[in-house]
Amino acid sequence: MNKQLSPAQVDELKKLCLQMRIDIVKMIHAAKSGHPGGNLSAVEIMAVLYKHCMKHSPLWDKAPDFEQRDRFVLSKGHASAALYSILAHCGYLPEEELMTFRKLGTRLQGHPSCLHLPGIEVSTGSLGQGISIACGIAMGLKLDKNPASVYVYMGDGELQEGSVWEAFMNAAHRKLNNMIVFIDRNKLQIDGCTDDVMSVEPLNEKMEAFGWNVIEIDGHNVEEIYEAVMSAKTMDTPTAVIADTIKGKGVSYMENNVGWHGKAPNDEEFQKAMSELNSCKQ
Repeated sequence: MNKQLSPAQVDELKKLCLQMRIDIVKMIHAAKSGHPGGNLSAVEIMAVLYKHCMKHSPLWDKAPDFEQRDRFVLSKGHASAALYSILAHCGYLPEEELMTFRKLGTRLQGHPSCLHLPGIEVSTGSLGQGISIACGIAMGLKLDKNPASVYVYMGDGELQEGSVWEAFMNAAHRKLNNMIVFIDRNKLQIDGCTDDVMSVEPLNEKMEAFGWNVIEIDGHNVEEIYEAVMSAKTMDTPTAVIADTIKGKGVSYMENNVGWHGKAPNDEEFQKAMSELNSCKQ
């Protein structure tokens, strides 16, 4: 891998991220349910990982090097719309299938299910469990001398759960440097501001005290995301990337508004969001 993204790659990623945001809003509006805020804050990280960092294939278990794939664990399972969007843009499913999101009989369930869709490593949605699952995967890869990496995407609200910190402690003790965890630090959760519900600060110092390499970035800057992964791959400890993000990023009335944690836009709100996002194409 190159140490930096080229200007052409940055431009391509920005266009992809805009399309992913359009996908997400369309999917949630069509389903009349979902979590727009936390999906919109996840876009750049997923786009960079799937397009430039992770080894993976839309052939999934039919790929000849399937066992050497990098693993992605969406601990924040309600960010499934963003995951389905990037999987569609990587060829795992037809883009038109995105509009079946959360509908009866769909493969695109509200929280990802590994029993329904290629590209999903584990079924997630019960917050606080993804990092523990990822530890088990990373340990297994180490025991098998498999060079694959494990990427975890988790929300900052999950950090209020004790099992998360047990997993952090375990990963450092086992020297699982094949694990890179992205923490979506959008500072909001369903009940309000994370610092009001239960503060997790000083997060960077806590993670370092638990034996982790810590990198702090702008979670919407594709270059910083990519460079964080390149740096993490040189470490002999697990890495936590604390990504400063905006919940609802890209839709003005959703940004930093906790009310958009888990509700769909109505028709008028949908048209306003589409107008804003489509104007960015100009």
